[in-house]
Amino acid sequence: MHGGAPGALFATVCEQFDPGPASFVARLTVELLRPVPLAPLELRVRTIRPGKKVQWIEAALVDDEDREMARATALRIRGDDVDTTGAAHPDVEMPPPPDTAVTQKFPFGEGMVGFWNVHDVRLVRGSWMAPGPGVAWFRLKCPVIAGEPISPVARVAAAADFGSGVSNPVRTTNAAAINPELTVHLHRHPAGEWVCLESGAWAQPHGVGMAESRLFDEHGVIGRGVQSLLVEAAADLPMSTAVQRAVDAETGAGDPSPED
Repeated sequence: MHGGAPGALFATVCEQFDPGPASFVARLTVELLRPVPLAPLELRVRTIRPGKKVQWIEAALVDDEDREMARATALRIRGDDVDTTGAAHPDVEMPPPPDTAVTQKFPFGEGMVGFWNVHDVRLVRGSWMAPGPGVAWFRLKCPVIAGEPISPVARVAAAADFGSGVSNPVRTTNAAAINPELTVHLHRHPAGEWVCLESGAWAQPHGVGMAESRLFDEHGVIGRGVQSLLVEAAADLPMSTAVQRAVDAETGAGDPSPED
């Protein structure tokens, strides 16, 4: 299972659990301990540090053998009315809005259940076919919990885990990069359905990398997401070959000619 699904679930339950004055989810760290299966899992949630100003919530997904598949820690901070007149903020340029690009199909995963099925994705800068930074908007199309509205922080968590995909540093190379964790920091409540990732990533020859994403809604910057990356040799095909085959399949360029 893609990390965005357990991330969105953790964001939802960590926001709702043990309600109190410290209600704003300022930080969410998701640790993907094992490949999360498409199977029934038990969700466990507890308060590990109660408080009126600062509160820590912990959650875990456990399989039928009592093994943790993934866990999360959320920092919640009390919100209050404070006069911040004169406060100075970094000057951040807004990315192109989502309506400047059409909905795009991912060049992989056709016919499979995954991240690409549940998001409306608009890549407004960069390319799925080349390594390097990118900017993409995401809109989650299905509920995280059936019958419940999608929490804005869950929308962020669902999208932020794909920062290393938007800015894949090793796409079209013989290496692959996966993220065993995700940490999201937020400084204001997200508004609306769209979440934007302005992402860049690094892959080092000693097998470690990092991806970071500035996070936006349609009104401006809301926070940042960071992922540690495990960089290793591609398991089977070189990434360039795999991506090219996906492109050929999409465009029909790889179809045999009548003479073949």
